[in-house]
Amino acid sequence: MITRIIAPEIIKTKKSVLLLGPRQVGKTTLISGIKPDLEINLSDELEFLKYSGLPSAFREAVESENYKSVYIDEIQRLPKLLNTIQAIVDKNKSIKFYLTGSSARKLKRGGANLLPGRLVNFNLGPLVAKELNYSMDVKRALEYGTLPDPYLLNSEKEKKLILRSYAANYLKEEIKAESLTRNLDSFARFFTEVTAMIAEFVDYTKLASKSKISRHAIPRYFEILEDTLVGYRLFPFLHEGHSEDIIKHPKFYFFDNGVYNGLLGNYLASADRIGKLSEQLIFSQLLHSSWANDVDLKIFSFRTRAGIEVDFILELQGEYYGIEVKTSPNLDHRELEGLKYFQNCFHPEGRKKSKLFVFHMGNTEKKYGEIWSLPWQKGLKTIGL
Repeated sequence: MITRIIAPEIIKTKKSVLLLGPRQVGKTTLISGIKPDLEINLSDELEFLKYSGLPSAFREAVESENYKSVYIDEIQRLPKLLNTIQAIVDKNKSIKFYLTGSSARKLKRGGANLLPGRLVNFNLGPLVAKELNYSMDVKRALEYGTLPDPYLLNSEKEKKLILRSYAANYLKEEIKAESLTRNLDSFARFFTEVTAMIAEFVDYTKLASKSKISRHAIPRYFEILEDTLVGYRLFPFLHEGHSEDIIKHPKFYFFDNGVYNGLLGNYLASADRIGKLSEQLIFSQLLHSSWANDVDLKIFSFRTRAGIEVDFILELQGEYYGIEVKTSPNLDHRELEGLKYFQNCFHPEGRKKSKLFVFHMGNTEKKYGEIWSLPWQKGLKTIGL
């Protein structure tokens, strides 16, 4: 059993909890491990129909015993229950609800009552390096990702079966069942095309043409990916006086390498793929480590029209970081030019400078002036993630 970093925070807060995360990251395992007095699983059709058809049945179930803790899984399927939960919490201050879900979209679009002042929000992602004592198996993470089951299983056949089914289940359960888009066929075409664009700057017009859908649908479809926590756009780091020189297109990443590889049916971190897989792994670890540590993190892209690029610009706890991702620790000085350019242009004399890093897939450490080249897990630990 791997202890999730966020678990103690969820346990110690006296307020009710909303825990969001992609499917199969371990939300149910985490909350069930707390041993709530009552569990209601809305992904079970019988329970869903019971409480959707007769709302009073939910209140009766909760108030029938002197429960101190109640767990409701897949809350986004019945957001109207939040009104009843508020009434129960206002009446009984000693009861604590644990609510989990894999999508914030239906909650937000349905105008759900998110219990202001009564509910604390947390996010849970795949496993992060800190949860494995910064000893994550790099090859396994690159090829099968860090969802708990695929990462921890030894059977390659079982790993592939889980990951191969993820895309189909995502389209069927998350998109269609939750009525997140009226045109599943066009979203499926978009979903297929966008898998070819990880770690790339996305031109909406070109993507719309390839997907054979309206240009105006593209931002909405990206929002669906983001609200269901499976894909993310990184928008450019802009600064007064330099914004006209920066590529304005967003960069795109999936939340997990294993899911991405499962979509493509290719799990090898081969020479022609390892660069993008490494970059996506670092993105995933940065994002989900901030969730695990419950700290605010902003991640930006950075590329000039002249082609000068830094993979990630971070704003984390009052500090700025420039991070370049490399597969090998053996660096040519030309590979550091993007970090140096960013430092010189965006942090002139007299202003607080960014901390500059190269995160690589090797084992050696080296300093290049102001730039630290570190194994990626040591890098995460160094910046506090």
